[in-house]
Amino acid sequence: MDLSMVGNLTDPAILFFFVGLLVGAVRSNLEIPAPVAKFLSLYLLMAIGFKGGQALGQTGVTDAAVRVVAIGVVLALAIPALGFVVLRRRIDHFDAAAIAATYGSVSAVTFIAGTQFLTARGDAPGGYLTVALVLMESPAIIMAVLLATWARARRHVTEQATVLAGVHGPPQPPTASGVTAGHPVPTPPMSMRAILHEAFTDGAHLVLIGSLVVGAASGPTGGRAMAPFVDGVFTGLLAFFLLEMGLLVARQLREARDVGPFLVGFAIGMPLVGATLALALGTVAGLSVGDLALLAVLAASGSYIVVPAVVRYAIPEARPSRYFTMALAVTFPFNIVIGIPLYHAAARALVG
Repeated sequence: MDLSMVGNLTDPAILFFFVGLLVGAVRSNLEIPAPVAKFLSLYLLMAIGFKGGQALGQTGVTDAAVRVVAIGVVLALAIPALGFVVLRRRIDHFDAAAIAATYGSVSAVTFIAGTQFLTARGDAPGGYLTVALVLMESPAIIMAVLLATWARARRHVTEQATVLAGVHGPPQPPTASGVTAGHPVPTPPMSMRAILHEAFTDGAHLVLIGSLVVGAASGPTGGRAMAPFVDGVFTGLLAFFLLEMGLLVARQLREARDVGPFLVGFAIGMPLVGATLALALGTVAGLSVGDLALLAVLAASGSYIVVPAVVRYAIPEARPSRYFTMALAVTFPFNIVIGIPLYHAAARALVG
């Protein structure tokens, strides 16, 4: 086994994730209060945003920064489109759109874990990767809404054709529109204006963006003042947060009734495809090892916070038990344990 993977498995923060997974698997009564979990999430976003802003303030907007952000946006559009093409052949079109959005978007926690991993191994990525993290969230949501709108139009055409043909009877299997018969629509979908508002004004995003700006504007003096907060306790609070994530993953695994072998395979295979695309584009763009590896981490991750919250209302026809469980219970542990060291090793091999 690669030494970097062994080191990742013995990292205290990762070990606490396994502690949470074990505690949750045995159905212990341990529970992290929701306000504490929320604080930890906001703290990590603030810390990583501030540190990214500090790094960006030192280097400025370089050619590498422009290349990374441009590739990130391209990936945020390409990955959900590719995922939808694959998924629509096997599952409901609305589920396909929601899952595609989940994997076209990014996971801030995976990004933070990847940053820690790379920095500890001397391949610290540039602060502009935090900008890529912010910009890669919304395009995937917009893509999903467009795909779901297309699916609804297909369904409407099919239903109209059925009425005109005078065909009536019991619910049928999935049709060409990709809609599973008997799959209820709880609420009407949100308007595009509401979707864009949710995508660009999410609180977690605004904290990340605000921290990035503060970090860049405050300079070295601000960095020294904030060092005890964003550096001194960062690893400990990350470990505490990953303990809570382990508990959450264990609970979600017990509820994974709608995720069959095909979707489990997709939840592992799609991150590898996304990472491969990022590594290929990043290598052509001449990125450094740290930038290349973290870009692959972003492309390989799946959102289980922002996107599910928006998609739940944007695509009410889709089942959260699929897209949320896949991203959190399958892809997140895979990336934390295996993916991040694997992408780092690939980046080193490519850059030489």
